[in-house]
Amino acid sequence: MILHPTYDINEAGHLTVAGLDAVELAKEFGTPAFLLDTDAVRAQCRLYRDAFRTYFGESSLPAFAGKALCYKGLYRLIAEEGLLADCVSPGEIFTAKAAGFPMEKVFFHGNNKTDADLRFALESGVGHIVADGEDELCALDRIAGEMGLKPHILLRITPGIDPHTHRKISTGNVDSKFGMAIATGQAQEFVRRALGYPNLTLDGFHCHVGSQIFDTEPFEDACDIMLSFMARVRADTGYEAEILNLGGGFGVRYTEEDPVVDYRDNIRRLGAEIDRMCALHGVKKPVIVMEPGRSVVAAAGCTLYTCGTVKTIPGFRSYVSVDGGMPDNPRYALYQSRYTVLNASRADADADFTCTVAGRCCESGDLIAEGVSLAKPVRGDVIAVLVTGAYNYSMASHYNRIPKPPVVELSGGSARVAVRRETYADLTAFDV
Repeated sequence: MILHPTYDINEAGHLTVAGLDAVELAKEFGTPAFLLDTDAVRAQCRLYRDAFRTYFGESSLPAFAGKALCYKGLYRLIAEEGLLADCVSPGEIFTAKAAGFPMEKVFFHGNNKTDADLRFALESGVGHIVADGEDELCALDRIAGEMGLKPHILLRITPGIDPHTHRKISTGNVDSKFGMAIATGQAQEFVRRALGYPNLTLDGFHCHVGSQIFDTEPFEDACDIMLSFMARVRADTGYEAEILNLGGGFGVRYTEEDPVVDYRDNIRRLGAEIDRMCALHGVKKPVIVMEPGRSVVAAAGCTLYTCGTVKTIPGFRSYVSVDGGMPDNPRYALYQSRYTVLNASRADADADFTCTVAGRCCESGDLIAEGVSLAKPVRGDVIAVLVTGAYNYSMASHYNRIPKPPVVELSGGSARVAVRRETYADLTAFDV
């Protein structure tokens, strides 16, 4: 096993993904290609679902965050596993609906939902709209009234927590584009305003502290703050929240240096803290929802490339160039995200060649990893980047007019295309 159970090495010395030879998969499906071990995804769904029921209560469920990975086949999978869905755009809602996902199980997020977005969500039968500000409340009440509906809503509240993660994926601080802050008094007024709208049904609150968090402390702090806030709201207005959505953010092991995460134990510890805080603040225990995305799909994913040019600049560094890059994986350019990179064709050989893995784009910043060590590749070798199931396909672009790779699902020893590879004709399909 390498990092996660999805990855191993076979007798031929090749990397295997979900038990299948990565080199053979590259021959069959071409490169670049996203691979997804759907058996591993199902296992994570079941882990979350069962742990929630055990430690949060029978009515509590995880909502898969579609921003991490979004295509119709995945929504069918999470529906089969009994999860809720967290959508952040009309496009994600449309994808879930097209897959037959039950719309009443969808939470719709976003800090700037347009009137058209809100109308589309209501027409689609979305179960909960997470209101981000007072302007949105006013617009939603007006649109719902025009449509003769009374949608269920949550209010996004900013707890004011620094989760010690990358600032671009930290969302719980007071100074954030998301939600209304408790510390400024705006959150309390937000609740009063929401309760006064005739066409809205307030079910509870939502918060989100950040992403790629490896311990429970920021979530425990958020629970303390949110449950205390709920107690103050009840005292002020008489309103008692039925749902507390704590967002997502549990981390994933991308390299050997990252800690191993025991998700079930994290949920157990968080459940104990919720019980303690409910008793301390004297509030009825709400239904708990969380929105895992990365921690459901990231470790199950892998991207395969073909090595092209290998170049060493004496006294500087070596470059291994591949046939993909920032169009299919922009995370290194955005966040300097670290990855485990292997020569899948020589996975059993010593990783004694230190290099920068570079993409094919006409852009100096088109890099996938710097200072990584792998068995020295030659032109035609298959290069694998592990743990790419989250925020890779979903963030892919057409930069340099490069078609998007396919998504290939791996399950039970077989492989199938779930999202086809784009063609050059697809790139011009909308040109007029």
